[in-house]
Amino acid sequence: MTEPPHRGSCLCGGIRYQLSSELRATTHCHCSMCRKAHGAAFATHGGVQKSDLQLLAGADMLREYRSSPTTTRSFCGQCGSQLFWRKSDEDWVAVALGTLDTPFEPRKQRHIHVRVQGDVVHHTRPMASIRKVVNPGSNNARLPPMAHCDDST
Repeated sequence: MTEPPHRGSCLCGGIRYQLSSELRATTHCHCSMCRKAHGAAFATHGGVQKSDLQLLAGADMLREYRSSPTTTRSFCGQCGSQLFWRKSDEDWVAVALGTLDTPFEPRKQRHIHVRVQGDVVHHTRPMASIRKVVNPGSNNARLPPMAHCDDST
């Protein structure tokens, strides 16, 4: 039996999960919702099909917050780690990559909502190049479609 591609957990270790497929659509979101939810300059997520996310422990500790009419964010009720978010009308779930316990190196990644007010990160590259998919050695093909965050700034 092969190991799942990735496993992860919250800060206190009470919630543990595994993914049965590879992460896709690695995105660094600078919108105000993601910044506030993570307490950081941006949030980094990767997407998987909802059916590919399996909780191994701590389902009773998982809490949800409806941050917009269509978006629900899931976090640990003990330590507060934000773990996932999902849109009610999609079959994808976004996984907070900082919660992974296994190595992960994205093949492609992108920054979104980089021109929002309050962005505290100083970008050393021109904004036009940051908004493109970053994939060294390729033609910078677009990532698969996956709506991110609450579509708000």
